Amino acid sequence: MIKHILITGEIGAGKSTLIQRLLTHTTRPVYGFITQRMEADASGFHPIYIHPAGALERVYTTENRIGMCNSQMHGASLEVFNTLGVRYLDAPEDGLIVMDELGFMEAKADLFVQKVFEALDGRIPVIAAVKARLDVPFLNAVRACPNAANFTITPDNRGDLYRQLSAVMDAWASH
Repeated sequence: MIKHILITGEIGAGKSTLIQRLLTHTTRPVYGFITQRMEADASGFHPIYIHPAGALERVYTTENRIGMCNSQMHGASLEVFNTLGVRYLDAPEDGLIVMDELGFMEAKADLFVQKVFEALDGRIPVIAAVKARLDVPFLNAVRACPNAANFTITPDNRGDLYRQLSAVMDAWASH
């Protein structure tokens, strides 16, 4: 049986949408995090925020802003990853951990990175979107996790992948 699911794909391929659809197949409490990139501000930078995966309401403040980026550069708030990000990854045994999305900005947030690998080494099921960057050692190590199965989503295989992974989610629900 698949222990953890890692979904990779290009920007806009449907990683986050697939995760949201798959979550309808779980009766487990959902933990973890969702990141959201907002429209660019007046300076041309996109603020990016982190939220608890199960939150119905989302706030957008400096306390949960994980970084800013444009097409040329980025700045990450390692402190937010190392506090909120770490807290969001705590889950009881009956939970499900969502990581949407793992990327390059958090690669130097040591506490957060450690917590990601603890989750991937643990017994609680994880479903994660992983940015399709091969030049980031952190992401390569995540994809190489022996307890996880990697799936690549494309516009052409979205439906088939949903059917395949919803069967995995159903199996998790029965255990």
